[in-house]
Amino acid sequence: MAVLLHDDVAALRYALAVAHIAPDVPLIVTIFDRTIADELARLLPQCDVTSPADLAAPSLAGPCLDPSFVAARRRGGCVQVVRERDGVLEAEESALPGQWRSRYRRRWVGFQLRSHDPGTRLLVLGMLAMLVVLAADWVWLTASGHRPSEALFEAARVVAGVGPAAAPPDAHGYQLFAVLAMLSTVVFTACFTAGVVERMLGPRLIGLIGPRTLPRAGHVIVVGMGQVGMRLCVELRALGIPVVGVERDPRAATARLARTLGIPVMDGHGGDRHVLERLRLGHARALAAVGSDDLDNVAVALAAHGVAPHIRVVMRAGEDDAIAETRSLLPMGVVCDITGLAAGYVVARLRAEPVGDVVAHRDEIRLRDTSGVWRRSALVGHDRCAHVEGRRQSTGDEIEPLRTRTI
Repeated sequence: MAVLLHDDVAALRYALAVAHIAPDVPLIVTIFDRTIADELARLLPQCDVTSPADLAAPSLAGPCLDPSFVAARRRGGCVQVVRERDGVLEAEESALPGQWRSRYRRRWVGFQLRSHDPGTRLLVLGMLAMLVVLAADWVWLTASGHRPSEALFEAARVVAGVGPAAAPPDAHGYQLFAVLAMLSTVVFTACFTAGVVERMLGPRLIGLIGPRTLPRAGHVIVVGMGQVGMRLCVELRALGIPVVGVERDPRAATARLARTLGIPVMDGHGGDRHVLERLRLGHARALAAVGSDDLDNVAVALAAHGVAPHIRVVMRAGEDDAIAETRSLLPMGVVCDITGLAAGYVVARLRAEPVGDVVAHRDEIRLRDTSGVWRRSALVGHDRCAHVEGRRQSTGDEIEPLRTRTI
């Protein structure tokens, strides 16, 4: 039996109810929260707990790392990579590349001075302006013969707006400078205070220093911070690749989770040119459009190619007819069917087939059994489904495929 719901609480409730009624029935339950999933798997040994996001993350992370990777995931201290060689998929393990690790460490100590929103712009502008006034006043007084400590004290009084401690009567130039500095500092202090208040009251999804700073190069931009986007960011960070997310709703639950995990998230639409330029798309390793709307992902892919034609794009898309037509006309990048991938895994488990890993490759779902052999999934698309074709022949009309809610 399979319990496939978007709500973790509802899925947990149904799973416990089924286990109470029929304790020996094997279960497949989709739960995103790993704490709940681990606890449910411990309580119900007959239950296979997974989620479409967990199943799809390796297939999305692999092409983001390298065009030759079908899938990639972190297992212990090694990276498991799936490649295609002579038409056959092969899985191999290798150590985490040193350049990825060093780049990841440098990101933790970088200081971010690029403004990414109006509040940060005011904060950085006000802080730098006050520091410039302080340094200029200190240099002036030190050059005039004051001791460095005394010059710093008087410069701080000027920045604070209380005037110089003791301005010589004949120092007309310094007096004029001190007046201009104090008046301008009033404006700079207001800007700095406004920026601080904005960051204190806002979601603060991007930091100025630490792990949530915006990466400058070699990063992966993840558009759509839903369950799939969040799992992809976690997988990429485990592989040592800096990531930055884009989310239209900064107060979404997954956006708050990203802040807890130290993942920077920018508020905006991934299809906007200025957002992609601000995220330095031209210096990025790849862009992953993994929103829940397939057409939005197509728009993001087209916008990314317009800003940086050389960028590698990994896109989440299903079996929508419009998606199939657009994919045949435009080389948008690697396309991964999340719903089909999860369905292939669930069907294999319901048929009691031994399944270790599942990947999406060349419009097909490949399953790896316990012996390490990759085979095609028995799942077919809706255009080749026998019962849909039979209904078309019996009615003589085109039947619109059933719409499903993706995760």
